[in-house]
Amino acid sequence: MRLAVLAAAAAVAASPAASSVGFLQARQLDSGGFAEAGRAAYPQLTAWAVLGLRAAGAKPSGPAAGYLAQHEPELTSATDLALVVLAEDSLGQKADRPLARLRALERANGSVGGLVNGTAWSVLAFRAAGSPVHPRTIHWLLARQSRSGGWGWTAGGVDSNDTAVVVEALRAGRVGGRPVRRALRFLLTFRNGDGGFELTHGRGSDAQSTAWAVQAFLAAGKSPPRGALAYLRRLQRVDGSFRYSARYTTTPVWVTAQVLPALARKVFPLGS
Repeated sequence: MRLAVLAAAAAVAASPAASSVGFLQARQLDSGGFAEAGRAAYPQLTAWAVLGLRAAGAKPSGPAAGYLAQHEPELTSATDLALVVLAEDSLGQKADRPLARLRALERANGSVGGLVNGTAWSVLAFRAAGSPVHPRTIHWLLARQSRSGGWGWTAGGVDSNDTAVVVEALRAGRVGGRPVRRALRFLLTFRNGDGGFELTHGRGSDAQSTAWAVQAFLAAGKSPPRGALAYLRRLQRVDGSFRYSARYTTTPVWVTAQVLPALARKVFPLGS
């Protein structure tokens, strides 16, 4: 047993991305969906797994595209619809139905569904599908930037993850300049001494927040913040998955899927 563990650890050290790809592929069910151990597959997690694999230059080992198409009717929020559009596009599959449902959620004020998070993800989905992004949508996002430079799930709060995804959306919409610079400065206030980033101040570093921050800086044409990638690599386990943080291991499929694009230095939409 000890020799097997040592061999697995050596494989991770030699090829961390390959071991993470193998971990994700092993979590795909016969249905094509992805699931955490002992749980059922669902389309949002499947979309994340697909995006993580595609960012790493790999593909699902089963019929993920068919699974996503079959489960499109279950999606209700702009965020979930946009996520599936991005995943289906990364597999070379037309995402006409979820894209049309996203368009139906557009409001006269420019938002998609009324939330910052859903609107930012929708911008990424529109860009991935080659569909136009209305200027009023970009203006709506810019108008919701806080005095601190960040964004939150809704217009009221701020956090690192939503700030990072809005930066990706703005860059996908060809926006740069002061709003992006302010956002990057704000993101740096979430960096801790271990090199990782936290979701909200005082919460402690975690893998997903760190991965999002890395992607935001890459989208802005900047190098990843010092120590961030090293922090992520320290969280990798012998099976190729990533811990949520130095203290906790939870939802390893979801966490690993979100870490892989950052380690691959890829931003959304993939191929942008």
